[in-house]
Amino acid sequence: MSLPSDAFRHVAARPHEPLRTFHPRRAPLGREREDALRFLWPRLGFSVHDADSPMPRTADGSLDVVALFGRSAPLVLEIGSGMGETTATMAAADPSRDYLAVEAHLPGVANLLGLLDRAGLTNVRVAHGDALDLVRTAVPEESLDAIHVFFPDPWPKARHHKRRLVQPSHVALLRSRLRVGGTLHCATDWVDYADAMLEALSADPFLENTADGFAPRPAHRPVTKFEQRGLDLGHEVRDVVFRRFR
Repeated sequence: MSLPSDAFRHVAARPHEPLRTFHPRRAPLGREREDALRFLWPRLGFSVHDADSPMPRTADGSLDVVALFGRSAPLVLEIGSGMGETTATMAAADPSRDYLAVEAHLPGVANLLGLLDRAGLTNVRVAHGDALDLVRTAVPEESLDAIHVFFPDPWPKARHHKRRLVQPSHVALLRSRLRVGGTLHCATDWVDYADAMLEALSADPFLENTADGFAPRPAHRPVTKFEQRGLDLGHEVRDVVFRRFR
């Protein structure tokens, strides 16, 4: 059984399309992750971009979450799920909600699939590709219970800040997909990015801060290996948690 031919190929953004907020990286998978893709991907995953590995859609072209998860439940969108430890841990502790993890890098997709299989989790599905493209084209307005953006690429050079995921235009897009009362939770270990996140979310007229400035790390967000490495290096991790109030 071979891997899908094009399901994991990134399509470059054309000149008139929005800038990518991630830089695709190629990395070896290893036997275990290749097996996860072969055997678990057809059941638990879909591609944002490839027609041969399509997402289920409703009659109007939106993502069909009932077909995807086999039930109707509040939906959490995880943008950039990394190696998947946080998604798997949070979903295991939150079985009444479904989690859709969108990751651009293939090793993370494969690793999360393996975590789900070993834990026997049924409330997580994995998408490969650009999460913003998925949101723009297939996620209906006011359909999400929460959006998580944990440790996105900081694009530290000033000339690359335009590629950052959390910026005003993207915040408006993401907020529009939240139900009233839904939360947008971001976290980063880059201080200037944290300040920019707080500023962007504070400026949105439909969002309100759940804290006085930065929020304490919620107990339900586990500390990942990536985050711990940053803490060991003396990085300050900051959470920004806003709620849509209208």
